[in-house]
Amino acid sequence: MTGEERIRRRAIVHGVVQGVGFRASTREQARGLGVSGVARNLLDGTVEVEAEGPPRDVDALLAWLRQGPAWARVDRVDVTELPATGDVAPFGTG
Repeated sequence: MTGEERIRRRAIVHGVVQGVGFRASTREQARGLGVSGVARNLLDGTVEVEAEGPPRDVDALLAWLRQGPAWARVDRVDVTELPATGDVAPFGTG
C-alpha cells in the first residue's frame, strides 16, 4: 500500500440488480478505477459492494453504482463507511 489515503465503503444496491450482469459490470468499473473489494448478491435481491481505494476513485465507483449498467434498474444505494483494511487484492465477485 502506498502512502495515499484510502477509504472503504459498503454499498447496498436496491432495484433490479441481480441476473443482469451488475456484479460483473461493477468489477470492470472498479478495476478500471483501481479500486479493490468485492460485489456479491444478497438473499433479499440486493447487491452488496465493498470498495476500498483512494477517495476520488471510491466516490467515482459509488456514483456509477447509482446508475449501474444499462440493463439494471437502481432504485436506491445505501452507503456506510468502513475502516480501510489495506486490502489490495483485485476487485472480485462473490
